[in-house]
Amino acid sequence: MISIIIAILIPFIGTTLGSAFVFFMKKQMSSNLQKLLLGFASGVMVAASVWSLLIPSLEVSVADSWQKILPTSIGFMAGIGFLLLIDYITPHFHVNTSTQEGIKCHLSKTSMLSLAVTIHNLPEGMAVGVVIAGALQNNLNLSISAAITMSLGIAIQNIPEGAIISMPMKAEGNSRMRSFILGTLSGAVEPLGAVLMILLSNMISPMMPYLLSFAAGAMMYVVVEELIPEASSGKHSNLSTIGFAVGFVLMMIMDVMFG
Repeated sequence: MISIIIAILIPFIGTTLGSAFVFFMKKQMSSNLQKLLLGFASGVMVAASVWSLLIPSLEVSVADSWQKILPTSIGFMAGIGFLLLIDYITPHFHVNTSTQEGIKCHLSKTSMLSLAVTIHNLPEGMAVGVVIAGALQNNLNLSISAAITMSLGIAIQNIPEGAIISMPMKAEGNSRMRSFILGTLSGAVEPLGAVLMILLSNMISPMMPYLLSFAAGAMMYVVVEELIPEASSGKHSNLSTIGFAVGFVLMMIMDVMFG
């Protein structure tokens, strides 16, 4: 039980540590460093989606022949569709942009920046939760160590992301403490998403292939829709490519060696 709690909380701790950078950094993070870190986060999430979610989804499917791919394909597209819907209806701003997305409202820009990060963090929590759920079902080829590895990988990329979020909030006129609290709270959705997926999988065990690929689709949506465009805009986009490669390889090594 303690291992499960730790796996659920590790990504949230990563976001909290990253948000705390607002107390130590006097200036806004440079755009080049942001590109590098966003690329790194993209690489981690893509590798986690493949090795920790999509491949296990195929392995636990009980169907035969070509039908084995159906649950993974359906779950992946459902995850994409779910995040697309959330992105469409939730009012939010992305970092370094001034164009509001989602349903029009009169919330402050700070609040909508927080909502954007919440959308981003939700699939990460779901991914951790579904791997934990798979480990709890003894008939599946998943382990608690795989869940902790997933949590560590996400936490590593959450640290720079927390800084990328809290610093712009300070630039919007918020105090350091308020920026830290908002950045931290944006990561609170991760343990909530993890618990939700654990409860769903326990109620509907045959849904595991769908849930694993659903979490992968949700994470891939965030990468393609948000992280890569932000990392590739403007000059020196090659920095994001380098960051992507490092993040991908790091997560791949962690998953293969410790998962």
